[in-house]
Amino acid sequence: MTRARAGLIRPPLLPALFPVIAPAVLAALLGASPARADDPPASDAASATAQPPACAWPAWQAFQSRLLQQDGRVVDPASPRAHTVSEAQAYAMFFALVAGDRAVFERILRWTEDNLAAGDLALRLPSWQWGRRDDGSWGVLDANSAADADLWLAYVLAQAGRRWDERRYRALSSLLAERILREETAVVPGLGRVLLPGAQGFEPADGLWRLNPSYVPPFLLRWFSTHSGDPRWDAVHRSGLRLLQESAPHGFAPDWAYFRQSAADGKPAAFELNERIAPDRAGAYDAIRVYLWVGITSPADPERAALLQHFSAMTAAAAGGAPPRSVDAATGTGDGSLGPPGFSAALLPISAALGQDAALHSLLNRLRSDPPASDAYYEQALALFGMGNLEGRYAFAGDGSLIFAAGPCSAEPAHP
Repeated sequence: MTRARAGLIRPPLLPALFPVIAPAVLAALLGASPARADDPPASDAASATAQPPACAWPAWQAFQSRLLQQDGRVVDPASPRAHTVSEAQAYAMFFALVAGDRAVFERILRWTEDNLAAGDLALRLPSWQWGRRDDGSWGVLDANSAADADLWLAYVLAQAGRRWDERRYRALSSLLAERILREETAVVPGLGRVLLPGAQGFEPADGLWRLNPSYVPPFLLRWFSTHSGDPRWDAVHRSGLRLLQESAPHGFAPDWAYFRQSAADGKPAAFELNERIAPDRAGAYDAIRVYLWVGITSPADPERAALLQHFSAMTAAAAGGAPPRSVDAATGTGDGSLGPPGFSAALLPISAALGQDAALHSLLNRLRSDPPASDAYYEQALALFGMGNLEGRYAFAGDGSLIFAAGPCSAEPAHP
């Protein structure tokens, strides 16, 4: 493998292959299609395409035209209530930041604050779900928070403050980060301070803690640990690394992990994979992001090599470019069905990072022939993350800082 500027790793085939395949894949991934008739209104206007930034990102433009309303709300039109989740808002802000779309970034932030945080993100964590209620009105469906969304939101605001020299973004990031520590972390005996999935509902039952490995991207925790000056983030970072690896003994991450802080038989505190205790130990919809996060972690991160090796099993399991839909984390056995195309997009960075040229070819070919559905918000987000990283539109530094493209449409990332 060769090393590009700022430590971005590119597999040997990409310089020759990418200019030919990638544009075709992107066009196939996000080709135009009619909007759904039951999509909710956006401030009395239908969804609209934002003005393209200096460096056009066709996939991001298509995402906006299909899934981002003019008022800044990301809609999941395939969901029964045409809902919005806080994770989608945070991801969209990340994509807007990478693309340099400050006006779009502001609209998304404004909608998120007004509708998910009752008008003030400085005072409360955002609700995780908003959509069509039973009575036909629109509003918050579940007021609980989602820690992964909050972590991304705080991170993206900090990076936006750096890119656009905006003190307001940096201040809001700091307030959110402090609130995350206060309301969405807990000290677990035998594990340390951990990131809980949300502010409510995840207290232990009989010493058993329910955690989500996909909520702890290593580069995000590395950034907070490095830049916050708060030792609590160091502890969350350490426990996050343990969560990732110890809940996946065969290299397949579960959607949900269970940590037993104590055991009646005297066994030490540990992650539980017993089916009676962890009936939802399979890795599928949530867990696919673990491989994505590991793949886009900086080569300069000291934990990256071990994480890549630990989770390399999934790339081997993606026969023909299609990973399994679900894998039992306790046994490493797939359920026999193929995951959707977005899962293939999520595996692009880790396959590239591991130098697995054949696997990368297979994934790209699968995406060309079987792209994600145009109304599949989550798959489209996975595709933006996976392909965007492969294209060099963004990367992460060793300290977790976001690396932006060096110039208009450059594939070479710049130093932060």
